[in-house]
Amino acid sequence: MSSVTSLVQSVDWVAVAPPTITAAVALAVLVADLFVPQHRKPLLGWCAIGGLALAALSLVPLVAGDRRTFCLTTDPGVCSYAADHFAVVIQFLVLAGALLTALLSVTAVEDHRLPAGEFWFLLLSSAAGAALLPASRDLATLVIALEVASLPAFALVGIRRADRLSSEAALKFFLSSVVATAVMLLGVSFVYAATGSLHLSRVATALTDLPDPQLATLATAGVALTLVGFAFKTAAVPFHFWVPDTYVGAPLPIAAYLSVIGKAVGFSGLILVTVEGFPSYADVWGPAVAVLAALTMTVGNVAALRQAPERAHSAVRLLAWSSVGQAGYLLVPIAAAGYADDAAHAIGATVAYALMYAAVNLGAFGVAALVARTSPANRISDYRGLVTRRPLPALALGFFLLCLAGLPPGIIGLFAKVTVFSAAVDAGLAWLAVVMAVNVVIALYYYLQWTAVLFRAAGETADAAEATVAEGAVESRVEVGARAGAGSGAEAGPGAGDGTGAGGEGAEGPEGARTRAPETVGPAGLPKAKVPAPLAAAIALAAVLGIVLSGAPQLVLRFASGALL
Repeated sequence: MSSVTSLVQSVDWVAVAPPTITAAVALAVLVADLFVPQHRKPLLGWCAIGGLALAALSLVPLVAGDRRTFCLTTDPGVCSYAADHFAVVIQFLVLAGALLTALLSVTAVEDHRLPAGEFWFLLLSSAAGAALLPASRDLATLVIALEVASLPAFALVGIRRADRLSSEAALKFFLSSVVATAVMLLGVSFVYAATGSLHLSRVATALTDLPDPQLATLATAGVALTLVGFAFKTAAVPFHFWVPDTYVGAPLPIAAYLSVIGKAVGFSGLILVTVEGFPSYADVWGPAVAVLAALTMTVGNVAALRQAPERAHSAVRLLAWSSVGQAGYLLVPIAAAGYADDAAHAIGATVAYALMYAAVNLGAFGVAALVARTSPANRISDYRGLVTRRPLPALALGFFLLCLAGLPPGIIGLFAKVTVFSAAVDAGLAWLAVVMAVNVVIALYYYLQWTAVLFRAAGETADAAEATVAEGAVESRVEVGARAGAGSGAEAGPGAGDGTGAGGEGAEGPEGARTRAPETVGPAGLPKAKVPAPLAAAIALAAVLGIVLSGAPQLVLRFASGALL
């Protein structure tokens, strides 16, 4: 009996609090959905936001980065969960990003009449898996956390059930992810067969001295296949083909979530398996990641450059391809870690860049979600003259785009790019630094082109398009109001004729979305609906964070100067 009890591992509940709180709130929201009446469903969203805020606050006791749990009783130094500095920083990124996504989603859930309970449960479940992954220190926990973060995302992409684009996007995302996961599991099984362990620290030790050449070959294949699974999660070329269609088909807050939290999951997993698990195989993964970085940034930026402003959903597609290009920059320090003497120090540049990218990219998607309320096609041309209709969101979007381009006043974007560039140069990857410099110039063109559109006078095409949307929305609203008035007979209230009665909130569209009529009229008669408070708060928070980081870039860049692992 004593031998059995000695195998029971102790649990540090403070260390595991961030993912645990998120998962517990997810279950609570799902159960509450059964009892909350329909008109009170928005409360579920605010409960989810509160839960994410509480999970983020639970990181405060972990700032020291010295907690570990689920350790082997026979070897307390070998643990499955480590709340070190790397884990705490990435968990903060994940939970803060999920919180901004939740603020963006409050309006989307109401407008598109999405099932509230299911939506918030899936979002919180995915965030719980994403928060677990950076603290995972064995391959089994890594894979489980990766799938907990990914599986709810499939459902979130296809949650608009009547939308053909959404269903196709979810199917493509699911099938490609399943294949990548199968390849990764095969690689993990090869590594386990070669080393006899799943804990990253023991795997790293075993890989340094494999007695059998056949085991060394098996381990090399396992390392390569494991990298494939995480390369898919990071949207690295050639595993990126799911990105554009998935972002277009998903609700915009979920596209924003995938672009930031999905990448944080992929990059944190990739860093852990390479730097912590496979350091002795740096000659295998170092060159591979360097080539992936060059291909990813080049393909992403060239594809973004080719987006036609008049094409439907071109704004979202540009952000999708831009995120692929940004993934290439994020891969550069990881590749440099394969050549550097201190690999743990090199990955600090990736963390610094990821923090900057998360804030400004979520903000850009927030403005896109705002524009989509009056221009559902979300073309780049729909943003023409946005500064005259919505000055503050337009200025915020311009700031976000300049941060992504690395131009003032987006100082944080410039500093982050210089940090990544320096990591490549210091590692002796001069060719990769040159490729990055060329891609930065390419990206400048389409970021500045979109920024310029915001300040151009609205042309006839843009006016006509938005006027058509407004006219159709008003007609739908009047029609629904008239039906309500007819149904109530001669006693119909004042909403029967002006569309403010029953059904006055909008008409049900073909995709299950309510078409909201503009509530006020902006300059030149263009539609100008009120900005929902949660959406405005998300954009404002992202803008404030970007401004603070640009004013004090050392808040982020200090992560590039110290070893997080």
